[in-house]
Amino acid sequence: MMKLTLADLSALKHQHQKITMITAYDAPSARFADASGIDVILVGDSAAMTVFGYEQTTAITLEDMLLLTRAARRGTSRALLIGDMPFGSVQVSDADTVSNAVRFVKEASVDAVKIEGAGPMVRRIGAVIDSGIPVVGHIGLTPQSVNQLGGFKPQGRTAAAAERLLDEAAALERAGCVAIVLEAIPQLVAASITKALTIPTIGIGAGVDCDGQVLVWHDVLGLGGPEFKAPKFVKQYADLGHEIVKALEAYIADVQSGRFPEAKHTYAMPEDERQEFETHRHK
Repeated sequence: MMKLTLADLSALKHQHQKITMITAYDAPSARFADASGIDVILVGDSAAMTVFGYEQTTAITLEDMLLLTRAARRGTSRALLIGDMPFGSVQVSDADTVSNAVRFVKEASVDAVKIEGAGPMVRRIGAVIDSGIPVVGHIGLTPQSVNQLGGFKPQGRTAAAAERLLDEAAALERAGCVAIVLEAIPQLVAASITKALTIPTIGIGAGVDCDGQVLVWHDVLGLGGPEFKAPKFVKQYADLGHEIVKALEAYIADVQSGRFPEAKHTYAMPEDERQEFETHRHK
């Protein structure tokens, strides 16, 4: 299949075809996602929690994200690849933000970067776009600002807050964003934003009226672990975590009982070499 382009993403919106996006954080997961026919792979800063085990996304570093994005690039051939700019890589000067975005392009060959926030961040996003790097915006629940937001809470649930999100989305489109992620906002608000914009909206916890949807790899596949409680907006499509535990338990039992490895799992010496080895061994 031919590699998708950002123009294809825009065309999907205008053809009223839903866009599919999933996070991935390494070459194997990106390869599986790519083979499935997914449109967009996002190397999200959610890796802070899903891969590194931190409490919040703010803990992940630029170097961490570049490492993961380079790995995902090696597993991606058809889908668009988006690199998430982590906390600290954009809360700097315009020049430093552009420099950090350039690293995603030069070192990981991303098709675009994702930057959270609007308001004061719009100017910074504009600087990245002016440098020739496409940007996907992100408004609503922005995990990098979770402390300011008072926790992982839905956004835009009052009329005033909804109007503010509409204004932010319009500002990001004017700045030149190629798409916008809408996270944890009422369906009515997301529908209004989607209708008002000419660029695609990608929802996560924002209802069915968005131009596309994104979910986290570990949530979709049931890899969050026994203590993990998925957010309301997640639909789990497999329980691979349970299957992994079963497989490892079977492996442990086989090793402890001597059932593994069997003869078919071992290497034999040629007969003449075996005889020579045993002869020398017994001298």
